[in-house]
Amino acid sequence: MEAQYPAHWEADVVLSDGGTAHVRPIRPADADRLRTFYSRLSEESIYFRFFGPRPRLSDREVTRFTNVDYVDRVALIATIGTEMVAVIRYDRIDAEEAEVAFLVEDAHQGRGVASVLLEHLAETARENGIARFVADVLPANQKMMGVLKQAGYTARSRFADGVVRMTLDLTPTETSQAVTASREHRAEARSIERLLTPGSVAVVGAGREPGGVGQTVLRNLLGADFAGPVYPVHREARAVAGVRAYPSVTAIDGEVDLAVLAVPADGVIDVVKECAEKGVRGLIVVSSGFGETGAEGRARQDELVRIARAYGLRVVGPNCLGIANTDPAVRLNATLAATVPGRGRVGFFSQSGALGTALLQRVAQRGMGISSFVSAGNRADVSGNDLLQYWEEDAATDVILLYLESLGNPRKFARLARRISRRKPIVVVKSGGTTQGVPVGHAAQVLGLPDTALSALFEQAGVIRVDDLIQQFDVAQLLAHQPLPAGPRVGLVGNSDALALLAVDACARAGLEPRPPVNLGARAGAAEFGAALAALLPEVDAAVAIYMPPIPGRAGEVAAELLRVAREGGKPVLATFEGQLGMPAELRVGAEVPERGSIPSYAAPEEAVRALAHVVRYARWRERPAGAPVEELDDVDAAAARALVERLLAAPPAGGPSGGAAPDGAPSAESGESGESGEFLESGESAEFPESGGTAPVAAVTAGETGERVPAEAEVAELLAHYGLTVWPAEVVGSPEAAVAAAERLGWPVVLKAADPEAAKRAGTVRLGLAGPDGVRDAFADLLRQLGPDAVLAVQRMVPQPAVPTVVNLVEDPGFGAVVSFGLGEVTARLLRDEAYRLAPLTREDAAELVESPRAAPLLFGEYGYPPVAVEALEDLLVRVGRLADDLPEVAGLDLDPVLVGESEVVVLGARAVLRHPGGPRPDGGPRRLS
Repeated sequence: MEAQYPAHWEADVVLSDGGTAHVRPIRPADADRLRTFYSRLSEESIYFRFFGPRPRLSDREVTRFTNVDYVDRVALIATIGTEMVAVIRYDRIDAEEAEVAFLVEDAHQGRGVASVLLEHLAETARENGIARFVADVLPANQKMMGVLKQAGYTARSRFADGVVRMTLDLTPTETSQAVTASREHRAEARSIERLLTPGSVAVVGAGREPGGVGQTVLRNLLGADFAGPVYPVHREARAVAGVRAYPSVTAIDGEVDLAVLAVPADGVIDVVKECAEKGVRGLIVVSSGFGETGAEGRARQDELVRIARAYGLRVVGPNCLGIANTDPAVRLNATLAATVPGRGRVGFFSQSGALGTALLQRVAQRGMGISSFVSAGNRADVSGNDLLQYWEEDAATDVILLYLESLGNPRKFARLARRISRRKPIVVVKSGGTTQGVPVGHAAQVLGLPDTALSALFEQAGVIRVDDLIQQFDVAQLLAHQPLPAGPRVGLVGNSDALALLAVDACARAGLEPRPPVNLGARAGAAEFGAALAALLPEVDAAVAIYMPPIPGRAGEVAAELLRVAREGGKPVLATFEGQLGMPAELRVGAEVPERGSIPSYAAPEEAVRALAHVVRYARWRERPAGAPVEELDDVDAAAARALVERLLAAPPAGGPSGGAAPDGAPSAESGESGESGEFLESGESAEFPESGGTAPVAAVTAGETGERVPAEAEVAELLAHYGLTVWPAEVVGSPEAAVAAAERLGWPVVLKAADPEAAKRAGTVRLGLAGPDGVRDAFADLLRQLGPDAVLAVQRMVPQPAVPTVVNLVEDPGFGAVVSFGLGEVTARLLRDEAYRLAPLTREDAAELVESPRAAPLLFGEYGYPPVAVEALEDLLVRVGRLADDLPEVAGLDLDPVLVGESEVVVLGARAVLRHPGGPRPDGGPRRLS
């Protein structure tokens, strides 16, 4: 492979029909592949590309087309299997402009190949400093003009000399980003639809031995009465489970849409190639022996995905339970689970294969139904993000349940969830919260954020996160069958004082507003329950009915009355109905499966209240405005900021790891003593949120060791100034007289503090309100006695009081991208890690929620004796930090500590940063690609 070959441009992509292709730069070795591709083109396609007939490419043309420099001349090809099916290229005309052209094989036109290639070529062009594409197009070539116009970029066209010249400004726009997202959504949704709605299924490895994996899947398909033909594949058997068997997939007479692979792991790759030859459109690999077994298995798993995607196939698994679709027109149970719930309004995704069977049994026991189910196993290809895309448009799914053990592309998950949650609730159980570990075999990285941050980012996206599977089903049965509550007011109607009091306590703990419970007495029947509930519903937002009769006998009458009143009231009603859990037959609307309007029942009223509290918070989130787009800030100079960052990363560090020289009389950073910058991490660590404490650590590491650079405080201040943020200067001083001189320059009154930011967080290391030289001298001597004779001190002008100390952090997380956190700077808040998190960039609404989220936030709003402070100015600062984070992925960490919020202004007193060359494109950034 050529030394300059840009491997990071390679990508697997999903096409508009749900198939896949591989996009990569062209290479000289592709000469024969190009000739073969060209030989399959129609005369019309050739005419539109070259403006005339050209039956074949000359050797000189082939050499020119396949030998590019990847800077001024770039070509990308799309391959399916071993064949090239499309090519797109640009040739630079001048510094910022290039001519673009593309060719798509006729058999693959209309699959969105050209559109996805244009996205990727535009990204490579921007990387190489090209700002515009121009294309000369024949007027009759409407397909090419459509591709260029529909990309969403600013486009201009003019007609001259029989040719239309089109010019595309490659600057991403809201329209181009929306077009990309829409195409991604349709393609990925279609790829899952092909898996869940097959016309035929082959089970490869379906043996004659009862209880075998393959035969179990086969019998479950037959037992569910799958709507299409089922083909067992076995090398020797003539029939399996009474169904004619075939020796290979290619020997099957009819078409095969979906193949379930239940063969030993070392034989899976050969079967995949056979399925590709047959034209199979999707694979379920239930076989184990892949990533979960170690390095050799992981390599086998990677090869499985590479080959499947190369041939246009999506893969569920490996090491998975399978998939199911309860649509009466499909009736698909391609799983190892004999029990699949009936038809319902809930879509269920589980990463755990072993857990999947138990989950399906629990759903069935509750009397709930599902629309579809996918167990991803090792999640090597198809992921929860793909299912979100599908369920968003699936008319049969109202509620989405996800059991996640890992997150492959967390930032994409947050983007999709934020959009989908506006229409359909997403209820998530995320395991591994205490360790943030990833199960062996999963194609995902360990998350760098603490679990509290993950919960905050889920909340930002409107995701309902619950602690366990029981809570997940509790919440799901409410969301699937009852309307959303309009507020937190809860009415309680029942025949048990004790249970009602438990419900009241549960409401108070959950932040709900319970009304005094209505106790109807042990003998209450249908009339009493109906009248009490009808009187209560107009005064509340939701109601819990508690029916626990000492002597059973009239349950049906009471249930019918509850259903009637709930239907007429139009508000959510939950029940603890004779201690039953799930969707009791008496409380159902609909004969066979519970329909909308059915009343969910819980074993105890506390469980009902807990589920209701989750739904109230979700409903409150959905009522919020969706949020305006991230606003443009007129006083931001992003170009100057980028130039500064690039200069700092290119320059060797001066004066030690911090990039700044030590002051006269102060120990240098090289001496190993505490200097101006201090150290956030030990050498070699990366910028990430800490395990304890209130700020994000940032490493003081030389660029030569890890590629990271810690700029001097003045350089950080210069960077922030480009985003309209000012850092008040602090002068490091080595003597009492130097401290007095610094105070004279900065202006009285001043603060004297420990220069090491970590030391300055300790109580007693700051002297405030020093109004004259004598006070400064005394404070200097006092701090040296406390901190030791080698302590380094700094002088800074004092912020007008009163002011509340806060901390603003930014970290570039490998999975989530840029994340902004905020918390108060008080010692107690730091110890309790009272922080809030949001993904950058931030809207004004995001910034407001960030400020309001910490538990200590009331101190900013005039409570507990504190005066109200300039919250709007604080929100503006957060928006600007979010903009910086979004613009500059090179800023691996930023720590603004402290940020003092006064009654009329916000002042940044300390700022530290880490810069690092990004290791690749940001998660969920750039053109469409499968992760």
